[in-house]
Amino acid sequence: MPEVLKAPLVVEFPFTRSLGPVQSAFLTGLRERVVLGVTTTDGRTLVPPVEYDPVTADDLRDLVEVAPTGTVTTWAWNHAPRRGQPLTTPFAWVLVRLDGADTGLLHALDAPGPDAVHSGMRVRIRWAEERTGAITDIACFEQYDGEPAELTGSTGEFADPVGGIVAAARLDYTYSPGRAQTAYINSLVDRRTVGERCPSCRKVYVPPRGACPTCGVPTAEQVEVGPRGTVTTFCIVNIKAKNLDIEVPYVYAHIALDGADLALHARIGGIPYDQVRMGLRVEPVWTDGARYPDHYRPTGEPDADYDAYKELL
Repeated sequence: MPEVLKAPLVVEFPFTRSLGPVQSAFLTGLRERVVLGVTTTDGRTLVPPVEYDPVTADDLRDLVEVAPTGTVTTWAWNHAPRRGQPLTTPFAWVLVRLDGADTGLLHALDAPGPDAVHSGMRVRIRWAEERTGAITDIACFEQYDGEPAELTGSTGEFADPVGGIVAAARLDYTYSPGRAQTAYINSLVDRRTVGERCPSCRKVYVPPRGACPTCGVPTAEQVEVGPRGTVTTFCIVNIKAKNLDIEVPYVYAHIALDGADLALHARIGGIPYDQVRMGLRVEPVWTDGARYPDHYRPTGEPDADYDAYKELL
């Protein structure tokens, strides 16, 4: 049996979020070395603060300062920190109930080892040297044996409040397409497109999934389809992708390859974007060394009749 493919993949993007008055005050306070919570309808103080009462759903706007010292309520040891985490050396994830708060704040605790951490231990905030109005303004927690720290008397009103944040979202994972799609990908190296036929309904699926999505039975019979096909539906792309060297506008379409019962998607080229239409007959265009078609272009054949592809819309 051919080896199943696998490859490391990364999904990464900057996430931009605007802040309401409560979150703005909380993050601006961190910039100024002040920790703010919010008072709920029943008198509890939540840190980090939220904008709506988790019990009554009432709007919450009453900010209150709490101390930068507190007590560990629970913890877990992180023996292998990952990229982007608060510390580069092993540390403990801790929930800390700051003095004056009724809930726990999740952050990192700098400790020499797991034997040095326990629920009930006293800690304090170690502030980052450079603060911008983000949760990373708390560099981490550290052990502290003193009394609760004194408050600054802040009311939650600050000059130049933080209005929004940008958080880097990243997911690292290993992807395996499985047996069926491995065979499909390997066939593309030879400029062939191979699907699999369901033994029950006899439909041919491209790309193959290893099982029929209609009947739920395994598929194994390989069937070569195409290379030509028919545009079933399409969209016009007007926003340029950061890492894609294609000028906008361009067309992305669902294409039903001849002999297939499932449309795949690909870019349409060789024709002005405003002339692409449903029923357009197309064929793949390969570039040297490519593992898959660069795009599809018109074949010059008459458009396919709607009844020939309506079931694939």
